[in-house]
Amino acid sequence: MTIAQEQATWFAQTFRQLADNVEQSVIGKRHVVELVLTAMLSEGHVLLEDVPGTGKTSLARALAQSVEGTNTRIQFTPDLLPGDITGITVYDQKTGEFEFHAGPVFANVVLADEINRASPKTQAALLEVMEEGRVTVDAITRPVGSPFLVIATQNPVEQAGTYRLPEAQLDRFLLRTSLGYPDHAATLRILGGAAIPTADLAAVITPDALVGMAELAQEVYVDPLVLDYIARMVDATRSAEQVRLGVSIRGALALTRATRARAASQGRTYATPDDVKALATAVLSHRLILHPEAEFDGVTPEAVVGRVLLDVAPPTHRESVSERG
Repeated sequence: MTIAQEQATWFAQTFRQLADNVEQSVIGKRHVVELVLTAMLSEGHVLLEDVPGTGKTSLARALAQSVEGTNTRIQFTPDLLPGDITGITVYDQKTGEFEFHAGPVFANVVLADEINRASPKTQAALLEVMEEGRVTVDAITRPVGSPFLVIATQNPVEQAGTYRLPEAQLDRFLLRTSLGYPDHAATLRILGGAAIPTADLAAVITPDALVGMAELAQEVYVDPLVLDYIARMVDATRSAEQVRLGVSIRGALALTRATRARAASQGRTYATPDDVKALATAVLSHRLILHPEAEFDGVTPEAVVGRVLLDVAPPTHRESVSERG
């Protein structure tokens, strides 16, 4: 089943309303806001690499407020335990039964602040829930609900006392991006008090409606030529000489899902190669493991993806991807 044009138009309007609402608290970061919304509507998760004080917490809270959802924040530290994230089972002496106390991961938007400061064992507590949307404690599996978005942060400058995220963890993030500092005009607006506190934001849609949007996005038509374009890009990352480990099939699927969501956010019933190009760096770069020699020479994963975008030709039969629907 393919999304109808009326549905795509409604999707784009609602997407803009959500982005406008979030941007009232996170001023001057429209592109990042739209990327995070795209990830949420693709049922994926986001890794923000930023220095402190750039608005990461405000972004998570504003997003939760906009979808009338719940929001939690987990401060990752070296002494954090897996049970502090997922929850624990406690014995109730009055009833003589074990009772489950849900952890902060049971929320619609979870901010995992400075995720790389926790031990690998604690980081691993997020692996199941990020992939399957459920938590298993004491052999009992519990869903965390929908929508579910993890926004994890790590400081790219301060590395003392941190643990590098393993490849399996990085691969579960649909995209990686950065808020960065606002420009001069946005800074003046923020200093002038233009940013609305997240608690004062009005909800745009309900959680159930957002789940419906995510389902609608996956009905966007993707032409076989566009799928072939994605596959060729992924193959190119694996054969690049600077790359030790290229993009996995999970990464290719993530790019396809995000491409569908972006097309719907533009009010289209079909995806184009431009949708792929717009998302490729954010979705693919953090999945690349470079050779040490390449890193020493200053090569970055973003540069490798940029080269792939230049080398891999997009589909030439544009009518096959633009006249559908």
